[in-house]
Amino acid sequence: MKILRTIAATAALLAAMSLTALAAPKSIKVATDATWPPMEMVDANKQIVGYDIDFLNAVAKEAGLAVQFKNTAWDGIFAGLDSGQYDAIISSVTITKERKAKYDFTDPYTSIGQILVVPKTDKTSKTIADLKGKKVGSQIGTTGAMEVKKVSGVESKTYDEIGLAFEDMAAGRIYGVVCDEPVAAHFALQKKEYKEKFKIVGKPFTKEGYGIVVKKGNQELVTLLNKGIQAVKAKKLDTRIHTRWVK
Repeated sequence: MKILRTIAATAALLAAMSLTALAAPKSIKVATDATWPPMEMVDANKQIVGYDIDFLNAVAKEAGLAVQFKNTAWDGIFAGLDSGQYDAIISSVTITKERKAKYDFTDPYTSIGQILVVPKTDKTSKTIADLKGKKVGSQIGTTGAMEVKKVSGVESKTYDEIGLAFEDMAAGRIYGVVCDEPVAAHFALQKKEYKEKFKIVGKPFTKEGYGIVVKKGNQELVTLLNKGIQAVKAKKLDTRIHTRWVK
């Protein structure tokens, strides 16, 4: 009788363990360069926060995934994906033909454009071309840097973090910064030490879609993430996240 009870108890335990295993969500590690407010940044409590973080957490919940974020410098973020240090990247990454040749992307989850920020003392500049003969800053390896380099006569100066470009402009070492619209708004319109010094000029001169990046061939993860993105948009959770972070 004891043997039967032991067998029954063991079977029940194994069944419970199996159910627990089935219920546990798949865990993924995701890299982000948390120096790009309001999309991804480190708050006063040293937590990674921002639009992209909230968005991916919402996507993960809908897709049945658990996410661990890893703060990673932009200049090494793609190499880390190549070497398997993490499963995906969400870091305001624009979907481009060049990047799609090396990596797989989810569907676009939001759209932005590049825009120019200059000192308020500049009364004439509206485009990058208006700054010929001067230095214009951007973050290295971004589409903003690519746009600056397209304009002849402008000296491109790149930075590991976009905040350093704004610091240099405040000090008079460069005369313009090109970056994504939400980032420009954060630094030029909301950051107390800069909002009296800088202004956004002209209109966005690109139209870009952000995507979540995964290693080439990892179609299973792309499918799961796309399922989550579709659900987040269907429930209009993306609108709430946008309202929270993009002013």
